[in-house]
Amino acid sequence: MLSKRVKELRKQKGWTQQKLAENAGLAFNTITKIEQSLAEHPNLKTLLKLADAFGVSLDELVGRKTK
Repeated sequence: MLSKRVKELRKQKGWTQQKLAENAGLAFNTITKIEQSLAEHPNLKTLLKLADAFGVSLDELVGRKTK
């Protein structure tokens, strides 16, 4: 689910994987692994960088719906 959500948010911004990597301060390889579901359990630091780059909360990033 994270892979689909990251790709969805990235496309909403009109960013390439490289642009997301730059904006999040992550390696391009990290972004591709996440989007291809090869990084099954990214660490919290990585998730926070992605959430900050997109301007969303961690819940929004992972697609968690709050009550």
